[in-house]
Amino acid sequence: MLATDHIETAQQFLRDADREYGAGDILQASEKLWGAASHVVIAELKNRGVAHRTHRSLVEGVQKLAEEWDAPELSDWFIAAQRLHSNFYNGDLDDWNYEIHRLRVIWFVEKMVELAG
Repeated sequence: MLATDHIETAQQFLRDADREYGAGDILQASEKLWGAASHVVIAELKNRGVAHRTHRSLVEGVQKLAEEWDAPELSDWFIAAQRLHSNFYNGDLDDWNYEIHRLRVIWFVEKMVELAG
């Protein structure tokens, strides 16, 4: 996949998450949001020629981008995506917390696209 394909996938996953949540499937919605955040990070890492095959490489990539772009909120928002990823396996988020994390992931994706130009 090209970097642009990853961005398109991220945006599709945001829409898919809303559909899944609307259908009552918070677990699938959570995983779609994690996927959206992951794909937008992969897009930028791919543009930079940085390996991105592990969860750890995504976390480290976000930390480096946050520092480089002087955007510490990216790290916080990516933590929300990781929390949603955990929810997919554990099912321990209530609707209120899901919505908080959902908003942070949306902000994350939008900010990553904006900063990556």
